[in-house]
Amino acid sequence: MERKIIDFEQGWEKIQIGITALKRKSECLHVPVLLAQHTIDIYTIVYRMCTQKSPNDFSWPLYQKYCETMEEHMNSTVLPALNEKRGDEYMLLRELVERWSNHKTFVKSVSLLFLYLDRFFIFRRSLLSLEEVGLGCFRDLVYNKLQCKIREAVLALVDREREGEDIDRKLMKQVLEFYVEIGEERYEEDFESFMLKDTASYYSCKASSWIQEGSIDDYLLKFEECLKKEKERVTHYLHFSSEPNLVKVVEHEFFFVHENQLLEKTHSEKQISLAPIAKIFKQRVTEEGGEDNKAINDQVASAKEQVLIRKVIELHEKYMVIECFQNHSTLFYKALKRAFERLCSKAVAGSDELLATFCDKIILKRWGSEVLSDEDIEKVVMFLAYISDEKYLFAEFYRKKLTLRLLLNRGVSDDHERSILTKLKQQHGGQFTFKMERMVTDLTLSRENQNSFKEYVANNHVAKPDIGLTVTLLTTGIWPSYKTFGIELPSEMVKCVEVFKEFYEKKTKGRKLTWIHSLGTCHVNGLFDQKPIELIVSTHQAVVLLLFNTRDKFSYIDIQTQLNVGHEDLVGLLHSLSCCKYKILTKEPATETVSRTDVFEFNSKFTARMCRIKIPLHHVDDRKKFIENVDKDRRYAIDAAIVKIMKGKKALGHQQLVSECVGQLSRMFKPDIKAIKIRIDDLITRDYLERDMENPNMFRYLA
Repeated sequence: MERKIIDFEQGWEKIQIGITALKRKSECLHVPVLLAQHTIDIYTIVYRMCTQKSPNDFSWPLYQKYCETMEEHMNSTVLPALNEKRGDEYMLLRELVERWSNHKTFVKSVSLLFLYLDRFFIFRRSLLSLEEVGLGCFRDLVYNKLQCKIREAVLALVDREREGEDIDRKLMKQVLEFYVEIGEERYEEDFESFMLKDTASYYSCKASSWIQEGSIDDYLLKFEECLKKEKERVTHYLHFSSEPNLVKVVEHEFFFVHENQLLEKTHSEKQISLAPIAKIFKQRVTEEGGEDNKAINDQVASAKEQVLIRKVIELHEKYMVIECFQNHSTLFYKALKRAFERLCSKAVAGSDELLATFCDKIILKRWGSEVLSDEDIEKVVMFLAYISDEKYLFAEFYRKKLTLRLLLNRGVSDDHERSILTKLKQQHGGQFTFKMERMVTDLTLSRENQNSFKEYVANNHVAKPDIGLTVTLLTTGIWPSYKTFGIELPSEMVKCVEVFKEFYEKKTKGRKLTWIHSLGTCHVNGLFDQKPIELIVSTHQAVVLLLFNTRDKFSYIDIQTQLNVGHEDLVGLLHSLSCCKYKILTKEPATETVSRTDVFEFNSKFTARMCRIKIPLHHVDDRKKFIENVDKDRRYAIDAAIVKIMKGKKALGHQQLVSECVGQLSRMFKPDIKAIKIRIDDLITRDYLERDMENPNMFRYLA
């Protein structure tokens, strides 16, 4: 049986009866009970009117009628009711809160009648939902016309409260929640911005009066009281996002506007309390640094490295504390230090390697072309002084960069390296720079040793190696450890090793030489068809290239067999020579990866613009290894501290031992309590300590 077509006027008349009943109910007027069956009937009518075949599909007309109904309700009922209360702040705000609450209920109820329209027609057409339309009508037709009056009423009540009058905080909270509900940007643009201006104006008058009337202590007490009350307002009715801006305005009006007068009073009064000013000073530095840091972080990594330290140094010089606070300068020095520690921890959070890399670039750039002044060195070290939490992790990365500068002879003099290490030592202690200082000393001794080796070779023609050899002697445990692997050296290199070994054994006794070929550099002359080119490669790369002096083509298996190298290490060497920018070797098949079935051939057609080129190896990320080295050093430090404490005390409780251990180690790093407990257990297993039989929390030292 075919359904009867519902005419639009007929259907809307029945729908309107339900809407009118809901409207009266939302306004708390007497209305006959809207039975559930009646609600279902209206929903069914809307459903049928939306699902009838064209031209009797009334989805769009129903949507328009809904919008008109909401607009008519705003203009005929809500707006006039609010206009009647414009003369009284409390009456206006109470009416606003009540009308907004009633309207939300009304919109929700009516939307249920049009639920099918909302779910299907509106969704498919990407129109505003019924709830958005209903609430938007209140915003556009009521709030927009009364926003100035509403804002003035709220600000007037805030000012009355500041003057000591009790106000209805619950009502204020409801009004400001209304701002947020119609759009958080409305709260910020239509209320908060004006509230901050009003706050600035209010405290500008108060601060000007108070600073003339009383002492500096009285002034600071009034500031603290005002700040406390403003924070209470945020707690009771303002939105939480207003607190930072509100605090900043109050601080600005109390301190930055009257900066000169404060300093004059500071000099004229003997008994002063500058702690609040120091606190504001710290916040000011942190905020300004945070703005610079945001701009830095928006740049690419390379630009970030170049800008980071310069910005921090400029900020530090801007706020450097001068001797103008009599015997209170220390207070401001501490505030500045804490501000910069916080700033640097945010600016370089987790970027210990970035800092070390940046310092490396600064050193190479400045020292490579001109003399670095003591002032420049101080600036670099000053920046490092604020990285307190992870300074030992930074030290590992810095040591790695120092290793490359020293071993690759990048034009940095030993005196310059020692100068910055001296500054670091003054800042962080001898333990921080011990290994780095020994590294520089190693290089000095190694050069002297190389001169002795040259004399030895010149006076002993039998021992003269076939190729030029420079050996750098490094002390085990002082230099960073690097990955190395065994490889069959060609006869030319074997002779070099034997000659130096013979020289060294004659010069020293009881010392063992361990060759680290992974740090070695070779200059290999490549005879190509177009022109000879000098290739700067690692020792391992040179060993691979020298194989091709015997024949032009080798399979992967042949190379691996002759050199006796593991698969992973050999893949890295062959990839750098055949798949990267400079293809000294060609491979078949010509893919970008190396496999066991590949065949390699010397590329006689290779050429380059320059007569000398450097062929780098694939970079391996060893950050994890450096972190492990730092953890290992910290374990040794914790062990030493525990043994030292127990050796003096003989017996100590667990809590006291941990506390004293933290106290000793805090000068070097922030020890982890769990790590201390683990080290205590380890020392017990190694028979350095024992638990008391009667009290497990008591430890005894075993001599």
